[in-house]
Amino acid sequence: CVILDMQAACQDATVTQELLKEGFHRDLLVKVELGVVGEDARGCAVAARTRLPPGIYVDPYELASLQQHNLTKAVLIPDVIDVEAPEYLATDLLVLLYMEPDPRCSRCFRAVLPVHGRYHRPAEESEEALVVLKSPEVLVCCCDNRLSAECWKPAEVEAPCSGKNVGPCQWYSVTHKPAYKELILQVPVGLRQHSSLVCVVTLLATVLCSSLILAAVCKYGHFS
Repeated sequence: CVILDMQAACQDATVTQELLKEGFHRDLLVKVELGVVGEDARGCAVAARTRLPPGIYVDPYELASLQQHNLTKAVLIPDVIDVEAPEYLATDLLVLLYMEPDPRCSRCFRAVLPVHGRYHRPAEESEEALVVLKSPEVLVCCCDNRLSAECWKPAEVEAPCSGKNVGPCQWYSVTHKPAYKELILQVPVGLRQHSSLVCVVTLLATVLCSSLILAAVCKYGHFS
C-alpha cells in the first residue's frame, strides 16, 4: 500500500499544451502543474523538454530577440536551423523550454514558445496537413536540493539550470500525466490537381510583369 501511494504521488504532475493564434505563425503555450511532487522542487528550475516534428520550427533569431528581453528562455538542439527548408527536407528539433512560476498557482509553471509551420508538399485530397506534437517531458534542476529518489530520476540534459551560460547541472525528470497526449496543428496545403493551373497563372503573371517593366524602360529610359 505504501508503494502504491508513493507511485500515485509521483505521478501527480500534469502537463497541458495549447496552440494560440491562427495560421502558420503560432504560440505554443505549455503549462506544468507539479502537484505533490512540487514540494520537493521548491526553488528549483523547471523546464519542459519537447521534440518538435519537421512540420514546424522555431526561428532562432526571433528566439534570441525574445530572450534578450527576458520574454522566453529556451535552448534549441541543434541551434542551427534552416528556416526556409520545407517539411520534407527538415529534421526534428529538440527544445528545452524554461518555465516561469504561475502567480495564480504555487506549484504551477508556464512558458510560451513561438513556432512556425513549414511548407508541405501538395496533397491529393485534403487541404490540410496534420503536424502532431507529443506531450513534453517535465524536468527540474535543483543544485542545492535533495530530491526524492522515488519520484525523480536523473536525466541527460546538457544545459544550465537558469537558461544562462553558467555551466551544466544535473537535471531530473518526473513521470507525469498529460492532459492531452497529442496536440495537432493543422497546416494549410495545396492540392495536386491545382498544380497545372498554378503554373499557368504564375507564368502569365511573370510574362505580364516583365512586359510592363520592359515597356516602362523603353518609354522613360534614357539611352546614350
